Formats: sequence, structure tokens, C-alpha cells
Amino acid sequence: MKIMILETGLVPPPIRADFPDYPQMLRDLIQPVAPEFIFSRHDVMDGSFPALDEADGFLITGSPAGVYEDHVWMEGLFDFIRKSAQAKIPQVGICFGNQAIAHAFGGRVIKSPLGWGLGRHSYDIQQTPDWWTGDQTEFALVVSHKDQVVEPAAGSKIIARSDFAPYAALYYPDAPALSFQGHPEFNDDYAAALYNVRRGNPLSDEDVDAAIASLQRPQHNTRVASWIADFFRSASGN
Repeated sequence: MKIMILETGLVPPPIRADFPDYPQMLRDLIQPVAPEFIFSRHDVMDGSFPALDEADGFLITGSPAGVYEDHVWMEGLFDFIRKSAQAKIPQVGICFGNQAIAHAFGGRVIKSPLGWGLGRHSYDIQQTPDWWTGDQTEFALVVSHKDQVVEPAAGSKIIARSDFAPYAALYYPDAPALSFQGHPEFNDDYAAALYNVRRGNPLSDEDVDAAIASLQRPQHNTRVASWIADFFRSASGN
């Protein structure tokens, strides 16, 4: 199965030489649980988008951008998401990707009055599709976001939530699409480095220290990677 990763954001310059870029992080996450997947990538930040027949599924990365911001590629991305859904090509969104898919389908995304989500967050599973594996009732991921979905799009199903993020994982059976607000592709070293880059602007020392301390709690990156792989397989009929 050919999965194309749509790159919508970059690792911050101060740590760019120390870590892989976001498409590579996602490939490193998913490839071990889906060795048959063939990954490619496309940088959409120049306003260009792939043809729909270039892949069997699309995966949208995280980004520091907000869906309400005026970037040359933003409306093109929303249009691409809708066209992919019309063609029944499965899509997965991570963090910004979660927000972009919701916005493209008519949901509402804002800069949350709750402030920044940082560190390891746990989410309660609300319901699961037929293709979902395992009987877990929760999962935990690294997060780094101030924007979030506050009104889901019509037809979406809430897979997981928390008090901080009521729409932390969404499934769109008719699209089909699946999205997570958290970052299963971030390891703890990268998360800590990212928080430290933002120490003082826009994050306080207290927030950064608390976020890094929370990384000692268990994470479920591989579990989420398996769900993403199972979604792609199921949506493609494999």
C-alpha cells in the first residue's frame, strides 16, 4: 500500500540538525507495524499538491500553522482533503492534521482558551470502529498544541477524549479519515527538545518543566501506530 505523507510543518531551526523531519518521524513510527507500506512524501507548503492517484492513502503531519491563518497552501490543503474524501481515499491527520481535516469537513477549530496542551496526555476511548484492534480503554501521547477542535464536523465519530481535549481522536467513516490530536511520532527526546526551544516564548519555565516531568509516564505510540496501519488497511480493503 502506497502512503504519501503531506508535509505541513518543519522541525524548529535550533534543533533541526538533531532530529528527523516530521515525515521521517511518521515513517519510523508506522513502518515497523506495517512493513508492507511504501512511503513517499510531498511538501505542500509551496502550494503544490499531489495527484490523487499517486497514493493509496494520505497522512497529514503536524504544523505550527493554524487552520485560520492566511498561508498560500492552507485553502489548497482543505480542498485536497475534501477531494480525497470524495474519491474515498483514506486520510490520517496528526495534530494540525486533526484540525485541518475537521475544518475541511465543516468543524470548528480555535486557539483554545484552555491554553497550551503540553507533555504526556491520556485520553479515554469512547467508541471504536470494526477494524480497531485491542480492548484498551485509554491511551497516552505527547502533545504540543494550543489550537484544537471545539466543534466536530457532521458525520464524525469521537474515538477518544479528555477534559482538556474533548475531540482528541476523530473518525470519519464516510470519508474515510482518522485523526489524532496527540503526536504518536514524537519520542520523548524530541518532545523535551521542542518544549525547551519554546521556553520563555511562548512557554513559561513552569510549563516546560511540568511538561518534561510528565514524560516519565507511560506512552502508547506503537499502539496508535497499529491503529493507523489498521485503518489504512481496512479502508483500502486489505
